[in-house]
Amino acid sequence: MNCQAIGTALTLFAVAVCVACSNSSGRPRPDSAVVPPAEIVNFSVLYSQNCAGCHGVDGKGGAATALANPVLLAIADDKIIRHIAANGVPGTPMPAFAQSAGGMLTDKQIDALVRGIRSWAKSDVFGDQTPPPYAAQIPGDPHRGADAYQKYCSSCHGVDGRGGNKGSSIVDGSYLALTSDQQLRTIIIAGRPELGAPDWRGDVSGQPMSAQEVSDLVAWLSSHRPKFPGQPYSIASNNPHDGGSR
Repeated sequence: MNCQAIGTALTLFAVAVCVACSNSSGRPRPDSAVVPPAEIVNFSVLYSQNCAGCHGVDGKGGAATALANPVLLAIADDKIIRHIAANGVPGTPMPAFAQSAGGMLTDKQIDALVRGIRSWAKSDVFGDQTPPPYAAQIPGDPHRGADAYQKYCSSCHGVDGRGGNKGSSIVDGSYLALTSDQQLRTIIIAGRPELGAPDWRGDVSGQPMSAQEVSDLVAWLSSHRPKFPGQPYSIASNNPHDGGSR
């Protein structure tokens, strides 16, 4: 075999080897590159990995309130949603997700979550009605709040708030210890439709709650929050025979 023939044979062999390697089962495909976690900005991926466990698939609600609630999205603007997603709610199960607050998500990822959640908003939610403001603008009074509770809530949650035929206890110490006043206010205004709880317009037909009544009701609920959550007996006791000693 002459040199030219040998060269041609070697070239064909090299091409065959390259083709075989490119088609081998262990070789990564061009579209199989791994995206670094910090570069993922797809809303569906971010939501499923960080939010769905509590707020439910597609924002329909779970252990935490439904984020796809049109009333909630109508009273909470982009700034509010971003602040909560980034910084969490101290003293509650809602964690901070932004890296700047100790979480794992970048600012771009937080922005992607906010845009995706806001995409669930609907127009003309209230018609000619004006909802109470998201944040309290006037202080509430727990004594007036007791009357508001009887008027708007007792038919479902019982006369004392400890549960009724249509609703569970809303004065349970463990529940209130993990729920901020703002969360209580948000639930009162936006409701929890996934649980059958109406918004501020639906407790008494034709009588939506006023902003003052919402604030008063929050104050009444807050007055039931235990000072020392999880404490089975008074820490003020020094009697070693009554179970209160240290």
